[in-house]
Amino acid sequence: MQTKTFIGPRLRRLRLERGETQAQMAAALGVSASYVNLLENNQRSVSVQVLLKLMETYGVDWRDLADDEGTTMLADLRAAVQDPLLEGTRPDLAQLRAALVHSPTLAAAFLKLHQGYQSAAEQLLATSEAQEGALPGLQGRPEAVVHNFFRRQRNHFRELEEASAAFWNGDRPETDDTYHALKQRLQAELGIAVRVVPVEALPNTLRFYDQRRGEIVLSQALDHPNRIFQLVHVMGLLTNSNLFDEVVARAGPVEPRAQARLRVELANYFAAAVLMPYGAFLAEATASKYDFDRLATLFGVSFEQACHRATTMQREGAQGVPFFFMRIDKAGNVTKRFNATDFHLAEFGGACPRLDVHTSFRTPARIVPQFVEMPDKSQYFVFSRTVDRPIFERFAQDNRLAVAMGCSIEHVGAIGYAEAFAVPGMRMIPIGINCRICPRANCDQRAYEAAVRAQPLDERRRGATRFDS
Repeated sequence: MQTKTFIGPRLRRLRLERGETQAQMAAALGVSASYVNLLENNQRSVSVQVLLKLMETYGVDWRDLADDEGTTMLADLRAAVQDPLLEGTRPDLAQLRAALVHSPTLAAAFLKLHQGYQSAAEQLLATSEAQEGALPGLQGRPEAVVHNFFRRQRNHFRELEEASAAFWNGDRPETDDTYHALKQRLQAELGIAVRVVPVEALPNTLRFYDQRRGEIVLSQALDHPNRIFQLVHVMGLLTNSNLFDEVVARAGPVEPRAQARLRVELANYFAAAVLMPYGAFLAEATASKYDFDRLATLFGVSFEQACHRATTMQREGAQGVPFFFMRIDKAGNVTKRFNATDFHLAEFGGACPRLDVHTSFRTPARIVPQFVEMPDKSQYFVFSRTVDRPIFERFAQDNRLAVAMGCSIEHVGAIGYAEAFAVPGMRMIPIGINCRICPRANCDQRAYEAAVRAQPLDERRRGATRFDS
């Protein structure tokens, strides 16, 4: 089925930037003024002919016009208005859609203001818990900058996909030969040697590129798939530096640390795209119903890398299941997050304790499935599994983490991990983002007082937790 393309806010912005009326733009495009009005209000999808005419007449890239940033903005708006501060005045979905069509700049300003409010609240919270230290700027942590930028791009970068597709020049080696082929290319094309050294020779470091000696040093703590990944990562940084700079520039003015984090994550994206080519990965994922152990074996990558790659399958016309990805440590801290869904992921501190991603530590390397419902009644299927990280010392504590992958309930039929369940009528576990901002009352798992109380305290009553009185 052909996907309809709506360009309302962008078309209106383009017309206003040119100082034209709808009638003037209609005359330039050879269409009626009423048609331009319908396009601007997203009441009519745009045809290929009109897109090409826009490119010819106004010199804009039709792909930029057709890039549906409104979908991401709508998801961000839906997440933002779930803030407990808006209880009782929360706009509905129709109002949010209308805001995007008629006042996209105002909607973007609201999101920017809400992000600033969140950042300020988190910085104040972090400062109140710290022993010492001054309040940093309100720009947000580098990890938050990375997450928000990737989210705005729907976790998909067309330029990086195109660059990764050209990496092997049509001669992609077999999975078993990839490491050897990468070493040969590094030496032949860049004059860089690869050396694997004992853990003791590279303390607390997995990989180091010694530019002066023209050498990539890998720690023995890395397993084979991660050695390959690190080599492609470095090649990406060296051969696509200008491309990464162009993508980072789209993030706007951010501090140097955030820029560096963006470049690292873009190199990770590039490496994943090289090792798991878009078309081949999507075909295997669909055929296997997203069996990530199988995908990891087929492409010679880790379980976590395969999961992360699945979140990027958002190419227009060839989309996979939209997933969110979250990784936590044993204390419940969120250590990595990427998102192609409406699900709002925890950023500061821990995730909701009702999520079974925490329970997965009891059953290492086994898939733990779960059906959950957010406070806004949106429902998701989530499956979790532990992953092991490199260990540097013989007597070190295990460095086990857990990853959770989730998708909207409407996509559950495409996921093999859900086949054992009778989905219609399935009991949903009520969850929140995390305890600090969750509006749910009477939750027996609450670990913090909610930022905004939904009901007054009653000193005569003792509920399931000390916050429920």
